[in-house]
Amino acid sequence: ACALGRPPPQRAALRCQAAGPCFSVHLTNGTYAEASGDCGRRRGNLAWVSGEPELRLLLGLLAETAAGPAPSLFWVGLKRSASACTSEEQPLRGFSWESAGDGAAPREVPAALGRWVTEPLRSCLTTRCAGLHLEPAAAAGGGPSWGWKE
Repeated sequence: ACALGRPPPQRAALRCQAAGPCFSVHLTNGTYAEASGDCGRRRGNLAWVSGEPELRLLLGLLAETAAGPAPSLFWVGLKRSASACTSEEQPLRGFSWESAGDGAAPREVPAALGRWVTEPLRSCLTTRCAGLHLEPAAAAGGGPSWGWKE
């Protein structure tokens, strides 16, 4: 999932905030580095989430785009550097959003965004990436089930 300053030139699944970034989704299998490079080629960065309105917008876009009822993992710009430790007291567990050159990525997030599918490994030694795990077949009437996944 990419955060773009403006809509991409090619057709893609896309949603924009009234006064903020546009998000696009591109379905392909790849690594975090490949996904980051793909967003860069689209003049954007891996997506970040600063609050619940952005999360709802991104989840809606991902649910529309995800193929089939199977769970999906989407790369977003959530990363923990090798020098940072896992911190169970923080919503993002020591992970942070990779900054979009203009500093638009948030440093803090609301506690409600601290939903993890499984807790990340406790470590201070290696760089780790996390994605947005989406389970489209949620409870009847509810939206998609989601959580961060290392």
